[in-house]
Amino acid sequence: LLRPLGEADAPSLFEAFSDPRVMRYWSTPPWSSLDAAHALVERDLRAMASGEYLRLGIERREDRRLLGNCTLFKIDGQCRRAEIGYGLAYSAWGNGYMHEALLALLEFGFSELGLNRVEADIDPRNEPSAKSLERLGFRKEGYLRERWIVGAEVSDSALYGLLLSDWLASAKVAGAGQDLTCGSSGPPSAAP
Repeated sequence: LLRPLGEADAPSLFEAFSDPRVMRYWSTPPWSSLDAAHALVERDLRAMASGEYLRLGIERREDRRLLGNCTLFKIDGQCRRAEIGYGLAYSAWGNGYMHEALLALLEFGFSELGLNRVEADIDPRNEPSAKSLERLGFRKEGYLRERWIVGAEVSDSALYGLLLSDWLASAKVAGAGQDLTCGSSGPPSAAP
């Protein structure tokens, strides 16, 4: 299930994003304080109200446990473009939760926000993330050398893009409606 984040989610967010395994390929270091989680939730509430970006929590239906989040940000209305970001607790890796969540988020972005293009910027060493994007229909479009410096580590960026026309032509979309819902009455939901 995708849903807005709330203050009660701060401990679960901190658990996920303080884990060096989760943050290994991010452009920021692991969180060192629960205050980072509280600050993220506060920023998100303001950003959602203003339409600046959309970050949703990924909640497992069976036990309502928050597993991570996914985001559409840098939303450009004129160009109908946004960037996508995502993170998932290490304990939830390899179970298909992120794929289902991103299907729902992308469907919402294309159908409800009217996006024409969604972009992703990942560390090229993060092969599971690259495979996830490619499975969703993203195409690798570029490579930027030494783009990020986090602590003392310098890393490159692989740039991916997904067009509305590719999304609509994809056979994945046809099956998405069976497991995912995304209505105009609210944010998307997935069955992780």
